[in-house]
Amino acid sequence: MRCPFCNDASNRVIDSRLTREGLEIRRRRECDECGRRFTTRERLESVLPKVIKQDERREEWDRDKLEHSVQKACTKRPVSENAIQRLVDRVERRLGELGEAEVGTDRVGDAVLEELSELDVMAAARFASVFREFATAADYDAFFATLSVRSSAGGVPGTRGPAGDE
Repeated sequence: MRCPFCNDASNRVIDSRLTREGLEIRRRRECDECGRRFTTRERLESVLPKVIKQDERREEWDRDKLEHSVQKACTKRPVSENAIQRLVDRVERRLGELGEAEVGTDRVGDAVLEELSELDVMAAARFASVFREFATAADYDAFFATLSVRSSAGGVPGTRGPAGDE
């Protein structure tokens, strides 16, 4: 880290503090050359993969797009905005941990569907109907049957609570 005043590279850290819910480190530094103090902030840079669409196009990751589709699925359901934000955070973290440069929309959708199924089953059914392109009532039957199997195995309980909070 170079001093912003004299451009010298030698400095020392005087104080370090966690900020923003532990996601950022604020460091107070003192330049060994000119003696002036300055502050730096360090934050983990999250690298999310590009999304491969059904028609093979590649798009940059768009959190707002995902958030909007989850909000649509949760319309008029007892799911808080906070719960939706945490769900999107978990999906992003999961995709970032894959370490892949590109990921298909099917993997993104499956991750969202898994998280949404734990949060609110009806919202998950809405999301699945668009994501999996349901055409008949049999598609819904098959979806709810898979949830029943997962639920009896200790998976999906339904909803987490009146506000959708954990």
